[in-house]
Amino acid sequence: MNYIQQAYKGQRELWMFILTTFLIAGIFIGNFIYYLIADPADLDMAYELMKKIPANISLIMNLLPFAFLLGLLFILVKYIHQRSILSLTTTRSKVDFKRVLFSFLMISFYTIGSFFVMYSIDSSNIIYQFNPVKFAVLFIISILLFPFQIALEEYLFRGYLMQQVGVLVKNKWFPLILTSVLFGIAHSANPEVAAIGFWQMMIFYIGTGLLLGIMTLMDEGLELALGFHLGNNLLASLLVTADWTALQTDAIFKDTSEPELGAIQIILPVLIVYPLMLFILSKKYGWTNWKDKLFGKVTEPPKEDYKIIE
Repeated sequence: MNYIQQAYKGQRELWMFILTTFLIAGIFIGNFIYYLIADPADLDMAYELMKKIPANISLIMNLLPFAFLLGLLFILVKYIHQRSILSLTTTRSKVDFKRVLFSFLMISFYTIGSFFVMYSIDSSNIIYQFNPVKFAVLFIISILLFPFQIALEEYLFRGYLMQQVGVLVKNKWFPLILTSVLFGIAHSANPEVAAIGFWQMMIFYIGTGLLLGIMTLMDEGLELALGFHLGNNLLASLLVTADWTALQTDAIFKDTSEPELGAIQIILPVLIVYPLMLFILSKKYGWTNWKDKLFGKVTEPPKEDYKIIE
């Protein structure tokens, strides 16, 4: 069974899908609706108010709801859909943590390397603000809570929605595109979207969603996407911060430049770095049959090939 077919291992009534999606994705839907109807001045005021909250307290407030929602998603999948969490995670007999680690290290090396290259070229707008005590607190908070945040997003978008939509429409390309677009929309209320521009950031977010979705479908599991997402968000918290980003932290560096994201910053990761990373992963894990895994049909396997609740 491929990754999307894992949804056949549980109950799939439409009301279950609607209920679970509404309960778990409600926070993202609400943020998007607020972004659409709110006055830009009100958004700016909300961002300014958030800046007045101590950085670590603000980070905890932002991340704690994800822990609750992740637990709720697991409960709904197990007791409403009557599926195992493993079937939501991977087609393998157990979660491959070596895959999680590899993708974590891959994005971490790229992020740190590219930052210091840019820093060596021009450091005029970068402030070194390392404070051992503050950073230690930030590190503990990040290590404890970011796994919940990235896991909720991956299990919701690349996991639950990818699988459930896939069995509904009977193909793989539509859930791949849909979940990538929804992933972008879910981040539309982030302050960097208002600071840099909606369409510029959507290209970046949706491109990242496509990368994570392709990883998931080609590798038949969430492990690579989980590691990549965790590495990206941890370093966004620990390495460098800025006044106009979603994460206001006591990071090692602070970027004081004006918010902007030009064509190079968008094109480089989305059209060059991301395909290169997929190439590296494809060679390491022997990916083949790209056309079927990304665009093929989704059919229900013979019932003797699976059972409800493993």
